[in-house]
Amino acid sequence: MCGIVAYVGNREAYPIIIKGLKRLEYRGYDSAGIALLNGGLNIYKKKGKVTELEDYLKGQDLKSTIGIGHTRWATHGEPNDVNAHPHYSEHKNLAIIHNGIIENYAALKQDLMKRGHEFKSETDSEVFIHFIEDIQEHEKCSLEEAVRLALSKVVGAYAIVIISRDNGNQLIAARKGSPLVVGIGEGEFFLASDATPIIEYTKDVVYLQDQEIAVIRDGKFTIKNIENVENTPYIQKLDMELESIEKGGFEHFMLKEIFEQPKSITDSMRGRVNAAKNHLVLGGMREYVNNMMHTNRIVIVACGTSWHAGLVAEYIFEELARVNVEVEYASEFRYRNPIINEGDIVIAISQSGETADTLAAIELAKSKGAIIFGVCNAVGSSIPRLTHAGAYLHAGPEIGVASTKAFTSQVTVLTMMAISIAYKKGTITESKYHELLVELESIPSKVEKILKENEKIKYLAGEFKDARNFLYLGRGCNFPVALEGALKLKEISYIHAEGYPAAEMKHGPIALIDHEMPVVIIATKDSSYEKIVSNIQEVKARKGRVIAVVTEGDTHIQKMADYVIEIPQTSELLIPLLSVIPMQLLSYHIAVMRGCNVDQPRNLAKSVTVE
Repeated sequence: MCGIVAYVGNREAYPIIIKGLKRLEYRGYDSAGIALLNGGLNIYKKKGKVTELEDYLKGQDLKSTIGIGHTRWATHGEPNDVNAHPHYSEHKNLAIIHNGIIENYAALKQDLMKRGHEFKSETDSEVFIHFIEDIQEHEKCSLEEAVRLALSKVVGAYAIVIISRDNGNQLIAARKGSPLVVGIGEGEFFLASDATPIIEYTKDVVYLQDQEIAVIRDGKFTIKNIENVENTPYIQKLDMELESIEKGGFEHFMLKEIFEQPKSITDSMRGRVNAAKNHLVLGGMREYVNNMMHTNRIVIVACGTSWHAGLVAEYIFEELARVNVEVEYASEFRYRNPIINEGDIVIAISQSGETADTLAAIELAKSKGAIIFGVCNAVGSSIPRLTHAGAYLHAGPEIGVASTKAFTSQVTVLTMMAISIAYKKGTITESKYHELLVELESIPSKVEKILKENEKIKYLAGEFKDARNFLYLGRGCNFPVALEGALKLKEISYIHAEGYPAAEMKHGPIALIDHEMPVVIIATKDSSYEKIVSNIQEVKARKGRVIAVVTEGDTHIQKMADYVIEIPQTSELLIPLLSVIPMQLLSYHIAVMRGCNVDQPRNLAKSVTVE
């Protein structure tokens, strides 16, 4: 949720931190702040975007070679200047930035207030730093030891960085359930929630593990666990380029990422699919492929857009691999006492690899003996470390809060898994296998073709930007695309929208249809084509306005619908990779025309790291 950045070294800390906060703002953007050691421990913070903090600080003396910074997504306490991070300890000896949630903060706060502590904010994070200082004073121990003792008593999730007034060369960091990366330069160190603020300065990073404490002091870097045992840092090279986190001439990251999909889908298949050689290999599956072939059940757990990708996968796995698939909201999975048997396959999908609900679902399924397969985008994230095996998307960084290219990459990877298992099981023929590989390889060029319709879709957006409600309909594997289309519109334009299986329209939603109700219908030529034509006629009979996504060359629906968007022909199971593109563009253009911040929609954050 929140974004944290810190620096210690020989350079000016403030420019590095403020630039890092701008790159992390997709994680939270209701307030921002920094703490610097410059003639004392000074905190500067402001409600609003990072640019508002930057304007507030113009003309101030910010010279320092050590500092911490934070951009917030509020959990405890409304977004305002006081609740913004960093937070001081009671005597202002320490300051903290925190991503996560401390579940027992109320009890800790009561105890500290009895001991004379006064709190300025409503946050759990301020309680955290007061608690650490209190331990340090009463136990007469080092700050490092106080942090370790505090961490053994707090309940919840955290990534923290602490700066001390009494040590101008020290930062202490720790994580549990929230990501934290340490960048290692020449005599300097960078800390951040992810690698995007770091890659400009170094490609050598260490991803902290759960319950590890990092101490940077006098140019040295050590890691200990919560039991005070020193761990050897595992230094990785970042496989990321600076250009990938810049807008590259696009007005918004979201639009850039929509237009990157021919490349991101290609990258998801790179080295994995070769139709000419009849070749499909997912290295991450190799060890568990027999388990996946012979399992009686696959359970997919995910949240949001990733859940929609899981729903598409359900159709594909069941059709090709003939295995029972259940798709669960990760946020509900653990609270339902689910029936998981030893040998069940659980596929966890998450763009960030840090989604708290999905991580909790993984832990539960593991405890019951399931084999966990992860599908995520962020290298070094928590899900790859917790799962038995998995596959990275290789989609590149996704900065826009509303997911676009991650969705199509997730569907691509899950489709490859289904095809691979089906072929090995013998539930599809050799010719069907080859046909699917050929079609898969053609998807990027077909997406490119759809993107050329951008101006037409922009015109449609102008026609419907003032609508108060939308209905999205689809059948078969296009039903999850209808859900995804509705979600995109809700997320970034704030228009109420609902996705429905088209056949369910008659069971309630049809009551909503009148001349003011736009209905987006995915009406491609597939096995349910005739049925979807009937649905269009039902909408038109009630004066609804129909935007139809149709297969290229379809003249039948053109005569019925108010507007059509054409997509190229492809295999029925692969249609979601194409039909979702117009949904993304339509939502984007409507949101822009309504004056919405499409990259940072209100109340949302990119990575939901708290429950």
